[in-house]
Amino acid sequence: MDSPSDGGPEIISARFGALVTKLAIQAGYDLSARGGGRAALAQRIGMSPSAVGRMLTGETLPRPDQFESIAAAVDGDVTDLLIEGGVLSPNNSRNQGNSDVRSATNQSLSLSPEAAADRWGITDPMIRSMLISNIRQAIGLQQQADRAAASGGA
Repeated sequence: MDSPSDGGPEIISARFGALVTKLAIQAGYDLSARGGGRAALAQRIGMSPSAVGRMLTGETLPRPDQFESIAAAVDGDVTDLLIEGGVLSPNNSRNQGNSDVRSATNQSLSLSPEAAADRWGITDPMIRSMLISNIRQAIGLQQQADRAAASGGA
């Protein structure tokens, strides 16, 4: 799976949970039934042990404000965690600049895809990443069409 749009929320939750489980074990958390690792991980992240259990088994994704704490708890980078976990597409690189798009209602206002998601109140990480990825893809396609038109077609 290369992007969040390749699967439903259940697939993304399962992929993210499996990744966090792997990273937590590598970071030294004993996740066995009596190991105490889930409780320790929950405390470090600031989540309840039951919420951590649901996340690790792939039942749910954490809230957006919890991703950074999860990455820190498993000694990972939040962007890498979100991309490898399937929450963000690989196109969401931290090295990629924010492309500005023009507002359809006011051509003098520049608006980044992230700012558009903010203005529309899109906070769910899966929906947000799909929206931003689609906007970036549309910008790229439009740029290709503009170059083709400028060069005389083809």
